[in-house]
Amino acid sequence: MLLAVDIGNTHTVLGLYEGSRLAADWRIASLTHRTADEHWASVQTFCGVAGLAPQAISGVGISSVVPDLTAVMEAMARKYVKVEPLTVTAALDIGMAILYRDPNAVGADRLCNAVAGFSKYGGPLIIIDFGTATTYDVVSAAGDYLGGVITLGLESVASELHRRAAKLPKIELQFPPTVVGRDTTSSIQAGVMYGTVDAVEGTVRRIRNELGTSARVIATGGLASVIATHTDVIEACEPSLVLDGIRLIYARTRGQS
Repeated sequence: MLLAVDIGNTHTVLGLYEGSRLAADWRIASLTHRTADEHWASVQTFCGVAGLAPQAISGVGISSVVPDLTAVMEAMARKYVKVEPLTVTAALDIGMAILYRDPNAVGADRLCNAVAGFSKYGGPLIIIDFGTATTYDVVSAAGDYLGGVITLGLESVASELHRRAAKLPKIELQFPPTVVGRDTTSSIQAGVMYGTVDAVEGTVRRIRNELGTSARVIATGGLASVIATHTDVIEACEPSLVLDGIRLIYARTRGQS
């Protein structure tokens, strides 16, 4: 089995693959103080719950935007799985030309999204990832990574409103029944949620205009399905896209594709 590790700023997602099949996945907080031993204990616990054998793990692939946790997960792989992990970077042969001015500046999660998205849907393709930041990644019809857009994520917007304005409450990230809020909570929800929908539709329109073609749009991230229910722009949601990208890049790099 392959252990795929997607380390984000807020959450870390662990996925176990049997061949190309995602057998199980789990989400934990991205806590930089946790040790390699603690992470392995979590893997063992998760495997036990899923009825999987941790000793069957024969490879580890890592996508990370948190350098401190990258080192911890790499140490876990070496100590407990007894393998050299594959950490995704632009320096690898990912099977896709990266046309960013500085390829090394592209987040590993964005590269994984692009590889997995193009593998499944082809191009041209726009991939929207609703995480701590909301990112738009664009892949050409030929399978080249063209670049994208980065903006604040929904949770970040809501948290900043609460942090900067003493009287504004924390909110649940859900759509209110009407755009015109009847109280402060629903007013903030309308601004954050419907504002995100309008931003998605506007940004996609601008990207398509720039490309000169109607690129397909897919979404990933924890809130992708919530936003997708309120817009026709998003054609499909792929919750495990980064994990799938890790698997594909691992297989290509290790000569398994």
